[in-house]
Amino acid sequence: MSQFSGKISGGGFDELILPRLGFARSYITRGPAFGVDVSVVDIGNGMGLAMTSDPLSLIPSLGMAESAWLSVHLMANDMATTGHSPMYAQMVLNLPPGLSVEDFTTYWEHVHRYCKAIGVAITGGHTGSIEGQNSTIAGGGTMLLTAPLDQIMVSDRANAGDVIIVTKECALSSAAILAMSFPETVKNRLGKEVYDQCCALFYQTSSLTDALAAVGTGQVTAMHDVTEGGVLGAVYEMAVASGLGVRIRNEDLPSGIAQQRVTTLFGIDERFCIGAGAMIIAVSPGSEKQVLSALAAEQIKGTVIGEFTDKEQGSRLINNGREEQMPYYEKDPYWAAFFGALKKGWT
Repeated sequence: MSQFSGKISGGGFDELILPRLGFARSYITRGPAFGVDVSVVDIGNGMGLAMTSDPLSLIPSLGMAESAWLSVHLMANDMATTGHSPMYAQMVLNLPPGLSVEDFTTYWEHVHRYCKAIGVAITGGHTGSIEGQNSTIAGGGTMLLTAPLDQIMVSDRANAGDVIIVTKECALSSAAILAMSFPETVKNRLGKEVYDQCCALFYQTSSLTDALAAVGTGQVTAMHDVTEGGVLGAVYEMAVASGLGVRIRNEDLPSGIAQQRVTTLFGIDERFCIGAGAMIIAVSPGSEKQVLSALAAEQIKGTVIGEFTDKEQGSRLINNGREEQMPYYEKDPYWAAFFGALKKGWT
């Protein structure tokens, strides 16, 4: 397999991963799939077990408390797509040997605090250090929850005609992390005000409240959190998973000035880069105002950006009145931007 940055490609996933899933068990109601955030197992008596796994962030230039926030909430965002809060977590830490006891204590104290705040019990895992570990990933975690099986939502259950709402704005996490990781460069080139605005965005990168507020209306059919590939990547993945087409109005994509300026500085398109904190929500036609009101009650911005269509209509992007094929990129540009800035010596 060739080297790659970020997630494995869709083709690699289909060819390498999917044919090799170990022992086949009939109680798996939703296994691994493109564009699906969680797996679901029928555990009997009408109950289901939902699970998701993600890397754990450890970004020294960002900070230990901030790294802990990402470690917890990026998994919790996936769990939120079920319409329920996560309950349990397993954490596997392969730490760089140069990490100080003080820094690790700060990191783990905040992992504990953030899990406790959203009702997650840490049930086990593994902790150690490994030579040669110098990436921004320090292991992986799994979150789990149990709920009535028929009440666990999955991102592949959108319907043709469903209206698409996105919460918050594009590129929240990309802009925040890039600005906080390269503060002097951002302040010198864009000004302290933009830097401060991006720092304020960082703690908007949880979408758990977004999901629970929307689901409370009873009008949500499916959700997908925005991670690699950005808002448009998440919409595309949700359409493919659900066997649908999609029409998105480019001018309706919610954007912020700070994100625009930071992503432009780093040479990436805010529509296609990591946007944790935003949630893509499919809602029954005619119910969008009800869902938007529920989000607004939690002081969460919601924007209608398009609708799902029949698969035959494909994935379409309406740009300046012209309809075109909506692009999908296997690689998120954030990674090249981050490591490219390191190589340039940006601080």
